[in-house]
Amino acid sequence: MPDLSEPVLEELRHLFTARALSGETMVLNMGPQHPSTHGVLRLIVELDGETVIRAIPDIGFLHTGIEKNMESKTYIKALVMTDRLDYLNNIGNNLVYCLAIEKLMETKVPERANVLRVLMAELQRIASHLVWLGTHSIDLAAMSMLLYCFRERDYIMDIFEMVSGQRMMTTYIRPGGVWRDVPAGFTEVVENFINYLPAKLDDYERLLTNNPIFKQRTQGVGYISAEDAVKWNLAGPSLRGSGVNFDVRKAMPYSGYEQYEFDVPLETGGDVYARYRCRMREFRESLKICRQALDKLKTTKGPFITNDRKVAPPPRSELGTSMEALIHHFKLWTEGFTPPKGEVYAATESPRGELGVYLVSDGTPKPARVHFRQPSFANLQPLNYMSENHLVADLVAIIGSVDIVLGDIDR
Repeated sequence: MPDLSEPVLEELRHLFTARALSGETMVLNMGPQHPSTHGVLRLIVELDGETVIRAIPDIGFLHTGIEKNMESKTYIKALVMTDRLDYLNNIGNNLVYCLAIEKLMETKVPERANVLRVLMAELQRIASHLVWLGTHSIDLAAMSMLLYCFRERDYIMDIFEMVSGQRMMTTYIRPGGVWRDVPAGFTEVVENFINYLPAKLDDYERLLTNNPIFKQRTQGVGYISAEDAVKWNLAGPSLRGSGVNFDVRKAMPYSGYEQYEFDVPLETGGDVYARYRCRMREFRESLKICRQALDKLKTTKGPFITNDRKVAPPPRSELGTSMEALIHHFKLWTEGFTPPKGEVYAATESPRGELGVYLVSDGTPKPARVHFRQPSFANLQPLNYMSENHLVADLVAIIGSVDIVLGDIDR
């Protein structure tokens, strides 16, 4: 070991074992790099040969200051920044932020808007899980899976572009509803995708679920018990893979989720394989919700956004005939709306677990405080605990099974 100052040595003693300080084990830098660390995550790893003794996450390389930037903008202008948090759950981020605003302003969302929100959020969940499956599989050397998964995800990106004009940063969900109603041909395109994907999921499971190499790489690896998963505050499939039955859509329904029939997949293995099985079952449950939402959409008529002019701009059709509508449109987009003083917390079930936003209003057009409860941050916490005494290759599998997004962690 080189000569180090006492504060540095004290920090090393806190993070690593005495064997590392004596040179008996190695302390190496892993990341930040794709694909193994799934983004700009740096791990400081203590190794005894190939065996992991410690794996300390070092985060902050993607820190954007989004929360503070949102506090310097009006509520509606800050909305575009939510797309950039968990960049695989853009619509889900829009949704939770809008739910908080609507809770603060006591805004009622039309039924058709709620149906569209649920449908788009579940399509987003499927798209996110496809990225997880492809990248997790290539981590374990199943290279063709990445190409297959991104092929299917592209169909969903086409749907997003169809309704919003953007493939990723859609900002489709707005306070009081959605940006606009769906165009002609939307239901047919979504229906075709819903009918297309199940056979592909069957193919994926034939490739992986009983594959002896895949099972050897995942079963018994990265184990965390139900009790420890709760203690570590895990969420989503990382929590349900240990047998803990908690899903925000069931526990605290929002946007009308209580009207939909679906199951919450649970696995009791608590390892990488259990988390894989949990997400594969979630694909099918999301498709089930999409089918029901599509049926509701065909029969649910009415507005796609609230008619409360304190929150929503007037229809474009009025701008050419009404001076009051034009003035209101201008004032809303330049000055923004002003919620009453107060604080709220809203939560949704993102592809990675409970996604919450804490919003404080001081009675001005800009939020006094915006803070997100991001599931990836919570799910990364027990990485050292789950990887202890595993091999370096197992560490890569564990990171993939947690399905972190660094924009979700660093903010």
